[in-house]
Amino acid sequence: MRLTTLLFLAVVPLLAHHSFDAEYDGSRTATLTGIVTKVDWQNPHAYIFINTKDDSGNVRDIRFELGPPYALVRGGWKKETVKIGEKITIEGAAMAKDARNNWVGAMQTTTLITADGAKLPTR
Repeated sequence: MRLTTLLFLAVVPLLAHHSFDAEYDGSRTATLTGIVTKVDWQNPHAYIFINTKDDSGNVRDIRFELGPPYALVRGGWKKETVKIGEKITIEGAAMAKDARNNWVGAMQTTTLITADGAKLPTR
């Protein structure tokens, strides 16, 4: 009975992790610039939220998914690398989609450019 419980507990985290293709459309990418409104430095993914203007001039709140904090640190990040109120640019972001393939205001990123021009990997 104990072995069964241990095996179940080892598999559950694997089942909980999502697939890129299930959530994001890699063929629909964008580069966006905006003001940071929130930073969540958490596992299994860190997130940055920005306000940016869409093509109609309306302000949209966008959530960007980054890699896990340990991977960001290896890429040169510190917890305070991106600050609330800072203007940043996200490059090569894949748009999130819902069940009908509509864009839902979230993206997965590849590169972030800070206000001082530093270009950082986000995975």
